Amino acid sequence: MSNKPEKTIEEIIAADGRYCLEGVRFVREGLSYTMDKFFSDKKTTGGPQHVSGAQLCQGLRQLAIERWGLLARKVLQRWNITTTRDFGEIVFLLVNNDWLKKEPHDCIEDFDDIYDFEEAFDEHFDISLDN
Repeated sequence: MSNKPEKTIEEIIAADGRYCLEGVRFVREGLSYTMDKFFSDKKTTGGPQHVSGAQLCQGLRQLAIERWGLLARKVLQRWNITTTRDFGEIVFLLVNNDWLKKEPHDCIEDFDDIYDFEEAFDEHFDISLDN
């Protein structure tokens, strides 16, 4: 594995064809967001920092809700991201092209069925028309 990616993210996305640039950028931003959430008190250690697939999915959910509120699921859907497995597919697409690193025990299945998108995004908001 080389230290520097051979392909740009745009080239990787074009060759893969499943996800758009905005979706991949969101996952990368979400990784930083999640790392800050989990390691904000440990930044001074300087050691390696790692979040699990489940932790990343939770961070991406929180970021999406903060950013888009009720529209979060629709925005992700527009980018062909409809399950937590899609987050993992994007992560491993970047790992396999040297844009991200993984631990030896990390696998794509770490992203399977972390939460249901409808429940996680739509039911988060309790909107009642009752008076």
